[in-house]
Amino acid sequence: MKCLGLMSGTSADGVDCALVDISPVQARLRIKLLASQTIAYPPKLREQVLLASTKGTVSELCHLNAAIGEMFAKTALLTIKRAGLLPEDILLIGSHGQTVYHQPTPIREPGIGPIRSTLQIGDPVIVAERTGITTVANFRTRDIAAGGEGAPLTPYVHHLLFQEKRQSRLVVNLGGIGNVTYLLAHGDLNDVRAFDTGPCNMLLDGLVLKGTSKKHSFDRSGRLARKGKSHGPLLKTLLTHSYLAKRPPKSTGREEFGDSYISKIFRQARVKRLSLEDMLATSCEFVATTIVDSCQWFKGNVDEVICGGGGVKNLALMDALGKVFYPRPVRTMDQHGIASEAFEALAFAVMAYETLQGNATNVPSVTGARHPVVQGMVVPGKKIFSIRL
Repeated sequence: MKCLGLMSGTSADGVDCALVDISPVQARLRIKLLASQTIAYPPKLREQVLLASTKGTVSELCHLNAAIGEMFAKTALLTIKRAGLLPEDILLIGSHGQTVYHQPTPIREPGIGPIRSTLQIGDPVIVAERTGITTVANFRTRDIAAGGEGAPLTPYVHHLLFQEKRQSRLVVNLGGIGNVTYLLAHGDLNDVRAFDTGPCNMLLDGLVLKGTSKKHSFDRSGRLARKGKSHGPLLKTLLTHSYLAKRPPKSTGREEFGDSYISKIFRQARVKRLSLEDMLATSCEFVATTIVDSCQWFKGNVDEVICGGGGVKNLALMDALGKVFYPRPVRTMDQHGIASEAFEALAFAVMAYETLQGNATNVPSVTGARHPVVQGMVVPGKKIFSIRL
């Protein structure tokens, strides 16, 4: 079965798309990446997305929901064409959408009780209509309804692809927000532990935007950070954030580590007369430290670290991870045969496949949900078929 996954993370830099072939082999799935690409958001659209979580109006969110849906559909069709296929060749799309707000900490609503919520935009009806392909979306809300954090969700696929009998692995996603998945040697799905560690590319990109007056949006290959020097006092300040000491299960996003947080850090660094290069070097060490410190919540050793996400291209960040985990090897997903930047899109293609099989893909030991749930809402395409194939 050829399936397509669509994803845009908290960095909101564009749409990641992965075209995969999925087939059952005995009790497991065989997953093969056929094609992948990232289509960047137009600058104005990205700016609107970044503002939506804090300053967006209802009318702006309504418009963005449709605009992002069109962007996702366009990316899907371009990827299918690039692979030399037709939309009729693709049975299913799994679309994560674009998160604009994530509220895993309950807010008490009078007369109802404590409410957790999350909002991903990018109307899946538009994706299904433009492509003609059945689309599964809104993966996070069912886990939240079952009492979970709604994140992280990719540990299910980490377990499928990276579980190993002989060694325990830490799978690290270097996205806008960093997260880790611990895969215990000889472990099963119930042994998986995972959570968001804190800011990653969101912080690095935000500092570059402010430090270059929006001339640049990211530190290509970590070149600026590699020229800088980590600043101990600023690093110490960064490590005092209350989220870092919170016990799992936990998840976070732009509402906690977005523009107001980045602006505060930027001002503190300027008071200390730090260059942009020093800010970035310090932030890379901070991100690496939050990731290695996360190991305190796992019962077991880490034998190997496997990194994915856009952050693997930041050589300063990868250097920092190599130092804090030494002598344990730090490798990329690419070195294990999976394209690092395509992994999350691939993961939502797999989860959409499992949705149509009626299989649960949340991991209660990770999200804190009361029980496993089948995730996602199904929007039929031109081909109508039963939930079990």
